[in-house]
Amino acid sequence: MISKFLNLEWKQYFRSSHWQSGIALKVIMVFFALYLIVSFLAIGVGGYYFIKKMYPEADPLQMVNSYLVFAILGDLIFRYLMQKLPIMNIKPLLFLPIKKSKLVHYVLGKSSFSFFNFMGLFFYIPFAIVLIKEGYIISGVLGWLVTMILIIQIANFINFLINKSNIALGAIVVLLASLIGLQYYNIYDVASFGGRIFDAIYNTPLYCLIPLVALIIVYYLNFKQLSNQVYLDEAVNKKVEEANSVDLSWADKLGDVAPFIKNDIRLIWRNKRTKTVFLMSFLFLFYGLIFYTLDAYKNSLPMLMFASLFVTGGFTLNYGQFIPAWDSAHYKMLMSQSFRYRKFLDSKWVLMVTMTTILYLLSFPYLYFGTNIFLMITAGAIFNIGFNSLFLLYAGSFNRKRIDLTKGGFGNTQGTSATQFIIIIPLMLFPMLLFWVFDKFVGHNSGFIVVAAVGIISLLLKNYAMNFIEKKYIKDKYAMINAFGKES
Repeated sequence: MISKFLNLEWKQYFRSSHWQSGIALKVIMVFFALYLIVSFLAIGVGGYYFIKKMYPEADPLQMVNSYLVFAILGDLIFRYLMQKLPIMNIKPLLFLPIKKSKLVHYVLGKSSFSFFNFMGLFFYIPFAIVLIKEGYIISGVLGWLVTMILIIQIANFINFLINKSNIALGAIVVLLASLIGLQYYNIYDVASFGGRIFDAIYNTPLYCLIPLVALIIVYYLNFKQLSNQVYLDEAVNKKVEEANSVDLSWADKLGDVAPFIKNDIRLIWRNKRTKTVFLMSFLFLFYGLIFYTLDAYKNSLPMLMFASLFVTGGFTLNYGQFIPAWDSAHYKMLMSQSFRYRKFLDSKWVLMVTMTTILYLLSFPYLYFGTNIFLMITAGAIFNIGFNSLFLLYAGSFNRKRIDLTKGGFGNTQGTSATQFIIIIPLMLFPMLLFWVFDKFVGHNSGFIVVAAVGIISLLLKNYAMNFIEKKYIKDKYAMINAFGKES
């Protein structure tokens, strides 16, 4: 039966129109996956020797064990945002004499072979081999390795249970942030406590039976949950939800663009993918912490400029690159209405600028890292408001991929084409190049000024730019209507 399921999956994948139209994107994704694999392999093989070189007195295994608690929680968050649950199209199979339990076991078993599960193994397995080579007890290392493999699978099935719960995601984020805060401010040594747990598994390999029991429990919970949902009446009945109305009368003060702004706000909040983009834009506020706190980047000002663009540009970059595909489901109806196209574009611009401004105001705590860092963030915010918002609107005229807003957010490549990968080059590299040139030959203060100046000049030329962009959209209007009318 499993072979028949696999055969159906194979035919469905290669016969779909998505496969025929998305080969270029798949090639890019394969190269990205290979990059991640090579990176994890390099860390797994060289991690032991790097730790030994940097901290000669430390035990590399104990140091890795100390931070596994943070890594496991981070992996859960990453999975929630990025991993697509491999739900098989089982509606046609519900009419056939196939045991429901077999369908559920297949779906759960298939999830165990997710790329997200294999990715960690490219670190843990080479690291374990190096440990054995360096004289660690073989049984202890194997017990540790088995534990890590089991924890990866536990995280996979926990993700099944919590995948649609924003409360669960918030709880994990708060827990991780709290543990990092306790460690950073020396309130409690979380790393040492977590390290002792995994050190105990190395010293007593039989402890690996504990995560095995935990894996059996979460698998059983998933089996029960999915079994209760795999019914024919569940498949044919559509869930009807009553839309909650929100008072958006305050938007009337924005003038002619108010109706479009209201529609955009409703679209963002009522659909999974757009809501994910909106909520994730606030997580991008913490992107700078990765760069501003690491010594490796403190002397690389262009990289800090790169991070500064993301701090305030999370919404603009992620939402703007799919304009006007967000409206693809009703684009034909929208284009049949009597309004000036400029108002439609202005509403998108106002939305991006407003969110960038809000994120900039929320970035004020970065003053803790010094005025130079905050000047970078300020210059990046001005650049996002002035240049990036207009550039993304123009780039949107090349979008020809329909988006189904009811589907998940992260890990969903629907609507993605080569356009998204091409436009990211000038958006990111242009300000970095500007900053690097003026920082090297004039001084880093001039780098802030030039990046901000490009944003200000773009703002001053906004009216001319919007007229040009409007003409481009009108020219491609019917090509977009035709493209958006096709099912992905």
